[in-house]
Amino acid sequence: MAAVAFRLGQRVHAAGDPARVGTVRYLGPVDGHSGDWVGVDWDAGAGGRHDGSLAGRRYFVAAGERSASFARPTALSAGITLPDAIRNRYRVEDFTKEEQDEMYVFSTSQKRVSVELVGKNKVEEKLKNLNDLTSASVSYMGVSSIGPGDELKNLVPNLRQLDLTGNLLSQWQDIFSLCEALASLEILDLTNNTMENDFTESSSVKNIRVLVLNYCGVTWELVEKIKVSFSCLNELHLMTNRIKIMMDVRLSDNPVADPAKGGVPRFVLIARLGKIKILNGSEISPRERREAEIRYVRLVMGKAESYDPEEIKQLHPRFAELKAFHGIEDEKPVSRTSGPQKMASGLISITLKCVGPSMGEKQPLTKKLPPATTVGKLKSLCESFFKLKDIKVRLYLEEEGCPLPQFLEEDTASLMDLGIGTGSTIIVDEES
Repeated sequence: MAAVAFRLGQRVHAAGDPARVGTVRYLGPVDGHSGDWVGVDWDAGAGGRHDGSLAGRRYFVAAGERSASFARPTALSAGITLPDAIRNRYRVEDFTKEEQDEMYVFSTSQKRVSVELVGKNKVEEKLKNLNDLTSASVSYMGVSSIGPGDELKNLVPNLRQLDLTGNLLSQWQDIFSLCEALASLEILDLTNNTMENDFTESSSVKNIRVLVLNYCGVTWELVEKIKVSFSCLNELHLMTNRIKIMMDVRLSDNPVADPAKGGVPRFVLIARLGKIKILNGSEISPRERREAEIRYVRLVMGKAESYDPEEIKQLHPRFAELKAFHGIEDEKPVSRTSGPQKMASGLISITLKCVGPSMGEKQPLTKKLPPATTVGKLKSLCESFFKLKDIKVRLYLEEEGCPLPQFLEEDTASLMDLGIGTGSTIIVDEES
């Protein structure tokens, strides 16, 4: 294969090693060496030797000091089509000699004894008919193109989930063609496929619900285009991309920011988004951030017993960092014989304000309550504290920086579950 068979910006892998992936940055001669060469900038510095310069001459600029190397065209592969990759992964009737050897064991006399895999025939029969395949993974198999759309459609017409992690795809037109050919596809993982900025907003994709673009070199400008073309997305994963630090985030009228619709309150968003300065048009003061982060840590601590440490790490990636930063220690269980003084130390102090038109003018009250107090119990206490007869109470949490108080809708949720701690203010209103 000649160097002209490649193009600048093309994704390639080392021949015989689909997991060693890089980008073509130079095509042509190299001083002091005969023939044509391909300059490759390897992902994550995978076996590179220099930074794109050799013997005092710079041929291209690599991402790292030792992430680049020159290779003969024959030492590189331009990849295979997606249909070929699926056949290679899931068709099992053509075993190589090595694969056949793995289906034998040796007796004490060193004779090969055939091993019959239980259910093997059924598996082979099922995989011969790829029409039934609904989920496929062809990660790190050197997929560089989608191939003919009709071929892919006829091969796996019922595919709903596809993992293309670590392949050679880079052009969005291939992705649009893929989504068009596989009408049943809903989940698409393109992790570690460095995508070019050739996105055309005229394309419309309505079948994809989950799109994973981790480590794809995506910019925020590209995200803006994606959300238009992939109009039915429920999840978009963008870990480790070329997105600058977001300082101003607006999530108003989105379910993620509405606790009544299964979203999270303002303090959780502030704690989880460590770099933002403005949320929903309201500036985040240093005091609000500190209180939000402490409140968030205590919220997670209250749920820690229900999850193992790995689950906590996945669900709350900033928890350990914030817990250490604010010097919050694990709460020790209170002994039954510790007495009233110890029990009182576990209470939280909250302020209750009456605002209902039928409640009359009442002074705010500050009360100390157990963190396990539920919203339903607090309603009953408010009726007693403020002597409210025949009035159905509604409670709201007043939060700094939030223009509207948060409605506490779930009667079974505890103050701890809601992240309500000392210094919080609860608005006591009446049902209309």
